[in-house]
Amino acid sequence: MTLFRPCIDIHGGSVKQIVGSSLDNADTALKTNFVSDRDAGYFSSLYRRDNLRGGHVIMLGPGNEAAAQMALDAWPDGLHLGGGITAQNAQQWIERGAEKVIVTSWLFTDRDLDMHRVETMAKAVGPERLVIDLSCRTTDDGWYVATDRWQTITRTKVDGPLLLLLGQYCSEYLIHAADVEGKCEGIDLALVRMLGDASPIACTYAGGAKDISDLETVAHESAGRVDLTFGSALDLFGGNLVKYADCVKWNQTCG
Repeated sequence: MTLFRPCIDIHGGSVKQIVGSSLDNADTALKTNFVSDRDAGYFSSLYRRDNLRGGHVIMLGPGNEAAAQMALDAWPDGLHLGGGITAQNAQQWIERGAEKVIVTSWLFTDRDLDMHRVETMAKAVGPERLVIDLSCRTTDDGWYVATDRWQTITRTKVDGPLLLLLGQYCSEYLIHAADVEGKCEGIDLALVRMLGDASPIACTYAGGAKDISDLETVAHESAGRVDLTFGSALDLFGGNLVKYADCVKWNQTCG
């Protein structure tokens, strides 16, 4: 059954909610919806209290390692960590408290998926500890993986064959619809349907969710096979569209 998956997005050492399409390497066009006055450990402790397992902690750029460690320290083996993960540091983050590591950009070379790197990463931590992030942008020909903080559109199409192929090397997918991320303008239902139909493993969708009823919508459109993340819409992150308490209640009822 579809569950609510929490998140902790870290940028510049602080927990933030950012419009995904505004991210770039220089942050020259950055649009920020929310900056918390609480550290990452606070949110992690909250998720631990409410037993919201499998939330993702994303380090958006360099300089966020200390904040990420606060989150892991508050809930060892309860969260998934992404952002700058490579085969060289993945096992270190597992040892530092991540239940699973999330990887995207390192798996690509010159905008192409590098299967040798996929295999290397899976061997580094084991498929059961690996989440592959296939966050994507929409093109005229469907969805394509976007790397480098969602600025580089690769030549890898997110479709059934890709999901079946990579499902052999990881235990979950995390997929941000980067074009709608942080905008609270509605989810990409076509992408949710495709993921529900084609993903052979657990999958979490993020991007555009703006109402508690989106959980029911995603459950219906994916046959309960895709989980959902709320970000900027959530009162926990300064939003006024979705109550965190309602998300917890949904999981308690449906989990």
